[in-house]
Amino acid sequence: MNNLISAIEKKHLKNISAVKPGDTVKVHQKVKEGNKERIQIFEGVVIRHKGGNGIESTITVRKIASNVGVERTYPLHSPNIVRIEVIRRAKVRRAYLGYLRGLRGKAARMQEKQFDKLATNVEERDLKPEELAKPEEVVDETPVAETVEEIKEEDTPETPENEEDIENREEVKEEVKTKEQAEAVEKVEEVEEEEKEETSKK
Repeated sequence: MNNLISAIEKKHLKNISAVKPGDTVKVHQKVKEGNKERIQIFEGVVIRHKGGNGIESTITVRKIASNVGVERTYPLHSPNIVRIEVIRRAKVRRAYLGYLRGLRGKAARMQEKQFDKLATNVEERDLKPEELAKPEEVVDETPVAETVEEIKEEDTPETPENEEDIENREEVKEEVKTKEQAEAVEKVEEVEEEEKEETSKK
């Protein structure tokens, strides 16, 4: 009978990271709200690990939120537990860290120890596709601007010049020429007068 029960339990065992008391972990849990489902992450310190490695094993995670202690107990092999990520590992001498409830601030800090995160944490490739936390899709609801067709301006044909305009233009040119010639003659006369005055003085 015991062999039958253990065989059934093995089918429901999950590949969970090795979690110990004193570890700072992130628990990824499925939360259903009506027809929607999302992943909720709870980060805290493991103060208790019960049940060994069996299907009934649980962990109690504690954190301080708004100066209030919050504790949650998670069944490790629950189908709602997607992933347990170990962030830090501390040196502890007890299996139950209940004394942390009466400590605050620096007094509640524990001495950290080094560990291999890659070997400890379960990689995503070891999990089932439906168990992975998918990022929420952000839908851009901004209205699409209407496209406006560019209307090219038609080249307006140049109007031909009238005969009167041509005659007026030629008259203006002749007047300009006569003025320029008159100014040139005046300059020559002024230069000649200056030369005459200089010669008379000598």
